[in-house]
Amino acid sequence: MLAGIDVAIAVFQEIEPGIEARFDKADGESAVSGDEIGHLVGLARTLLVGERTALNFLQRMSGIATRTRQFVVAASGRITVLDTRKTTPTLRALEKYAVAAGGATNHRVGLYDAILIKDNHVRLAGGVKAAVNAARARRPDLRLEVEAQTLAEVDEALDAGADIVLLDNMSTGDIRAAVARARGRAQTEISGGVTLERLPELAATGADFVSVGALTHSAPAIDISFEIEPI
Repeated sequence: MLAGIDVAIAVFQEIEPGIEARFDKADGESAVSGDEIGHLVGLARTLLVGERTALNFLQRMSGIATRTRQFVVAASGRITVLDTRKTTPTLRALEKYAVAAGGATNHRVGLYDAILIKDNHVRLAGGVKAAVNAARARRPDLRLEVEAQTLAEVDEALDAGADIVLLDNMSTGDIRAAVARARGRAQTEISGGVTLERLPELAATGADFVSVGALTHSAPAIDISFEIEPI
């Protein structure tokens, strides 16, 4: 799955604004070994200077899109695949764009667009209910999610009025039990220990979302070559 074509073109345009770019494929489309993605016509210096930076973006973003697509296919439409904030510093916008190109859903761009209460927040606030109340008082307009690692913590999150309960590193059996407890009260998100092999099993639990840090922090770069010929 391709992603980052416009970013790669922009690299060359920074060096030579009038460079000619003709691409037969677009972000979100698939490519196989031997495919030609597109062509650039410009000064040799431009092509040589921009080559590595452009390829770094294109290979990295296409790797994320490809890995993402594998998880989306494994989910089979039974659960929504989300990304995380585990992104490369300064590249979050591009990496989350690549996730979207792969067919998954962007989730929590930063600390400003949703509230996630984790174990450290609970300890500092003096309990789940206290943490939720403090967050609601400060930003009542934001969706609020509470992390839970046990079924007892799920109950605490539900009693505190969480919009979403994050089921962190739970067994499949506990996830099913948590989903049943949350039904009609809150949405549920699975996180931790999510692999391609395990995803079909997790998708069958009835949870609403599954977040996968590996989409961005562990996606291997795609091998894309840049060949120059004089004209």
